[in-house]
Amino acid sequence: MKFAFSRPTTTTEDMNTLIKNYQSIGYDGLQLKYAQYGPYIHNPQEFLDLFGTFKGVASGLIAGGRLDEKNQNELRELFLFSQKIGVERIIFCHGVPRKEVSDDDLGKFAIQLSDLGQEAFEKYGVKLSLHHHYNQPVMYRRDFDLFFDKVRDQSINLTVDTAHLYASGIKDIDELIYNFQDHIDNFHLKDFKNGDWKILGEGEINFEPIFNSIHGINYHGWVSADEESGSDILTGMKDCLSFMKEGLTHSN
Repeated sequence: MKFAFSRPTTTTEDMNTLIKNYQSIGYDGLQLKYAQYGPYIHNPQEFLDLFGTFKGVASGLIAGGRLDEKNQNELRELFLFSQKIGVERIIFCHGVPRKEVSDDDLGKFAIQLSDLGQEAFEKYGVKLSLHHHYNQPVMYRRDFDLFFDKVRDQSINLTVDTAHLYASGIKDIDELIYNFQDHIDNFHLKDFKNGDWKILGEGEINFEPIFNSIHGINYHGWVSADEESGSDILTGMKDCLSFMKEGLTHSN
């Protein structure tokens, strides 16, 4: 199992804090938000010159959009950038409000993303993973069934986000993990309480069955703390890693 950290930053100083400390704290990599890699998409060598010596610095790139023609072309540019800098996966957040989406739309989105996922892997060696969100197309429990029933040939993987599931009313998170284990290639762990994202262990989500299910499916991939509480960066990095390691060590 490999541990990653993901957190938005607004300044160069904050970005440098992430880069310079994730390895020493004990993380295997970072999963970068768009603002952290976006300036380099058309100049991958600059990214490599700045960050290429940091192993796992871009274990995943978090991207988004509506899947319209413009967004699909942007994703193709991102596939090429990812290939150039050695990214394993693109973690896609589908930026369409849930109320605008019908059951038929979910099937159409699955086919579109299947095409893109197949293209990403066959041409660029990059995996495409759906990062479900509150108020995005794959939000409710039945949405996962409708969407993944239409996905072709494992062309789209799944990033499980604990807090977005909880905020969407899905409290039996371990059930979803067991039922979609063949698609899961990434976890985003964060906590939730009173409508806000929280540092792991400071919210109301019961992580014991989640940790048990991660072991139960014999998962060995990336587990990322997706820290969006607004806390101090180093405090969040340390506390989240400690929580994940302790929970996964003592799980069944």
